[in-house]
Amino acid sequence: MIIKDNQTILIPIDFSKQSYFSVKQTYNLARYTKSKLMLLHVSDKGGTERSDELVKLANATREETGLEVGTKIMTGELYSTINKVAEEIDASLTVIALEENAKFKSGMFSTAMTIPKFLVSSPCPVITMRSTDLRDGCQNIVMPFDLSAESREKVSYAVQLARLYKSDIRIVSIFKPNDEEYENKLFPYLQQVKKFIKTEGVSCTNRSLPSNTPAEAIVEYAIKNECDLIIQINQRDLTIGEKMNGTVGHKVVELSPIPVLNVNPMKRESMSHFSSGM
Repeated sequence: MIIKDNQTILIPIDFSKQSYFSVKQTYNLARYTKSKLMLLHVSDKGGTERSDELVKLANATREETGLEVGTKIMTGELYSTINKVAEEIDASLTVIALEENAKFKSGMFSTAMTIPKFLVSSPCPVITMRSTDLRDGCQNIVMPFDLSAESREKVSYAVQLARLYKSDIRIVSIFKPNDEEYENKLFPYLQQVKKFIKTEGVSCTNRSLPSNTPAEAIVEYAIKNECDLIIQINQRDLTIGEKMNGTVGHKVVELSPIPVLNVNPMKRESMSHFSSGM
């Protein structure tokens, strides 16, 4: 299960319009999973100058939703502090609004915490949000799919969320133009995945698209099909180029105006059978 019941959803607050929307966007999921909300403000100045605003937001959220809402103010570097708090409170999910200038790349010897580093070091799944469009519910979930074990792992997660929201799952597979060999290898896996999803009682479609820019193609597909969430698994092993420039998944987070759920891969010996462990 990707998001466990009766745990805490952590929402970092920087008092931007986006962060306020990230709170509202979490209401339904918190209700479905009987979760508590924890509003976190991280200050790099060592003060509590915005504590009154944070408490005011918590009170308004509590009154509007009936949910249990807590607050916490910490001092430190933003992303490492978020992950530290997520681990301390055993958060089931972090929902974070990303500012326009959020850092995605760093130099070879830089130790600065970038968005990719933040995502792969998170102790729980992370939903990133880059838009202030409030989405009422979640009708369509995009699930990018390829031949990796990490990709197959996300199927059960997508099913859980689709059941919670009564959503449809839209599988999208991107391959290089004219790469018929890859497309032919992918086809039987797609059929297996669709069969599994439908036996779980969830509506599902799939689309294969040729493109040399997979992240752009995924985001474009999600926008054109009025999708509400993209779900992806962070890659386990990265090349030097991916460590420097980011993966396709990181590029999706950077580009997407649609919320993106990022999950770190589970440690398991085999992902070859859809009938087990889902």
